[in-house]
Amino acid sequence: MTVDEMLAREEIRLLLATYNSEGDRGNLAGLASVFASDGVLEGGSGSFSAEGPAGIVDVLSNRTGDRHAAAGRKISFMRHHLSSSLVTFEADGTARGRSYFLVVTDIGPDHAGVYTDTYRKEDGRWRIAHRRSRIDWAAPGSHAVPGRLAKT
Repeated sequence: MTVDEMLAREEIRLLLATYNSEGDRGNLAGLASVFASDGVLEGGSGSFSAEGPAGIVDVLSNRTGDRHAAAGRKISFMRHHLSSSLVTFEADGTARGRSYFLVVTDIGPDHAGVYTDTYRKEDGRWRIAHRRSRIDWAAPGSHAVPGRLAKT
């Protein structure tokens, strides 16, 4: 592993932490700031897709309010925890990543799944070019919409 690769891994690790921390705080602009200008977020096991930071903020703003209102409840606490993040670098200057996540809410362990990412440099900084979020498990009473669970 080269020094450049170690620095790239650390920069990508910061993207992952920023995405989750800003999302948990409700700062959607901060969450979207980790994406490339044309970056894509595919969320909820394919239940929605958004492109570019502004598009991501717009889609998440609308989905979050609708989802919780439809469920008749409000989340008072949310924390995304990442584990087993694996990043590999491609010959074309991009990187691919896979990270497991567990979401804890006011009901306890709420849902879990995997982020599958493609990263690339934009203006000299690593950004998420494409993120697919797949939910593999949800607890009874989860805040995750049932239709968002991955098909097995």
